[in-house]
Amino acid sequence: MSATVVSPLDRAVRFYEAPIGKKAVMAITGVILFGYVVAHLLGNLQIYSSDPQQINRYAAFLHNPSNAMALWAARTILLAAVVLHIVSSVQLWNQNRHARPQRYYKKSDVPTSYAARTMIWSGPIVAAFVIFHVLHLTVGAVLPLQDVGGNVTTPDVRYNVITGFQNYWVSGFYILAMILLCMHLYHGTWSMFQSLGLSHPRYTPKLKKGAAIVAILIAIGNCSIPIAVMTGLLRL
Repeated sequence: MSATVVSPLDRAVRFYEAPIGKKAVMAITGVILFGYVVAHLLGNLQIYSSDPQQINRYAAFLHNPSNAMALWAARTILLAAVVLHIVSSVQLWNQNRHARPQRYYKKSDVPTSYAARTMIWSGPIVAAFVIFHVLHLTVGAVLPLQDVGGNVTTPDVRYNVITGFQNYWVSGFYILAMILLCMHLYHGTWSMFQSLGLSHPRYTPKLKKGAAIVAILIAIGNCSIPIAVMTGLLRL
């Protein structure tokens, strides 16, 4: 009697096809993207340094040719994480919708917060903002960018950020996206533990509270920059 041999690749595919597999992919990619959000915020907050050129030196370090391989490796990982996160979330949403085409009259023990209900569209809006943000401060397709000393490999980040956020439409879109990101991070962070089977009646409320605090702090940090520019606290 012969036994069917299942290869590791087949097991991985079968695991991903199940809802738990997609949740696991969303959790792992979510951790990667969360780490990037925190690192990006810490880099951006250097604009408040007493040395006006601090954030430009940070940008010059990132764009140093000696760091090109590491920078592109990080970009590749982030891009893959974004794609996998979006694809798995859409597939999971479709699976849930087909499994239950009619809505429950009353849902018990299911997150009914605004963040949870808007998760399916807050993610795409944040993704659209990321594309806009790259076009704005990296490509220069939204507003003209300036380089330090005419060196195209060394962007004048301080100048570009301040002049960019002096445009109220740009600042308004940025703040809106950060509020949606805050909601997305809040729900995604604590539900990640639940998806991986780490939820408990005693700890889940604490996880929710901790996720809310972290998400709000990130939103405050990001929103503070355009607000500081528009109010004149940050100027050239």
